[in-house]
Amino acid sequence: MAKDNFWDNIDYANNINQKLTNLKKSISSYNKLNDSLSLIKEVLDTNDEELINESILELDDLSKDIEDLELTTLLNGKYDSLNCFLEIHPGAGGTESCDFASMLYRMYTRFLEKNNYTYEVINLEDGEEAGIKSVTILIKGFYPYGYLKGETGVHRLVRISPFDSNARRHTSFASVMVTPEFNNDINIDIKDSDLKIDVYHSSGAGGQSVNTSNSAVRITHLPSKIVVTCQVERSQARNKDMAMQMLKSKLYQQEILKQQEQLSSVKGETMEINFGSQIRNYVLEPYKLIKDLRSGYETSNTDKVLDGEIMPIIKSVLKNK
Repeated sequence: MAKDNFWDNIDYANNINQKLTNLKKSISSYNKLNDSLSLIKEVLDTNDEELINESILELDDLSKDIEDLELTTLLNGKYDSLNCFLEIHPGAGGTESCDFASMLYRMYTRFLEKNNYTYEVINLEDGEEAGIKSVTILIKGFYPYGYLKGETGVHRLVRISPFDSNARRHTSFASVMVTPEFNNDINIDIKDSDLKIDVYHSSGAGGQSVNTSNSAVRITHLPSKIVVTCQVERSQARNKDMAMQMLKSKLYQQEILKQQEQLSSVKGETMEINFGSQIRNYVLEPYKLIKDLRSGYETSNTDKVLDGEIMPIIKSVLKNK
């Protein structure tokens, strides 16, 4: 970082800077805990009953920090430290599913705000009557992909529908996909002939120029049928660059999954690569229960979870793996 030309490549420099920040945070947490535990050990070796009692109480307070540090040791995947794209898409069910997608969107953004992550809305399409048709956000911070990768899958909601005049119970589905933001230097060969590029008026906020010009960009990769959209920038060119970056990341992840499938066939093992599997139930009627179907974690405090308190669930999934 001390080189004169370090900041010439902003994307590369930001990536290195984020890695350095993550490492410093982990080392700082370890040193702080180590110092605290050493001090407590010294106090326990004394005969001062009052200090010993205080140290025992402090040790209880440190247990959460120790658990958090232990969790970071599980974030050892090759891409865990990378920023990530989080996408939410409603399933079949019209307005019900669109509304559930907006509930998940609020849950994740509340989680990000409470845990000091930064995020940028890349694309947001409102539902016809309520909720959202689609949303993509770019998340930056401390091991965002590592923490959120387990959220990929199908989420299921059971509740009394606020859109049903007969107050009947409905089941809705929404899918979540988390993709690492791979570096710009990933070697993915994308032919121009394989792309279908559409431009249109942005439907989101962004000022007069966004809403009155064809600034939003949708790119369809014809061979894979992957579709990416960006409408966050005022410039069509900037939106196209961001959409291409998302497409590259998705294609790169697809190649990784192909390699995992090949490895699975060689080993004779079934590897967890199915992004279409149901992972979590959110039951609000006739009782309240949120349960993760992989780790078995469950809680009846549904309001708290839907308000962004999902770290316990995330931790349970990481530990389960």
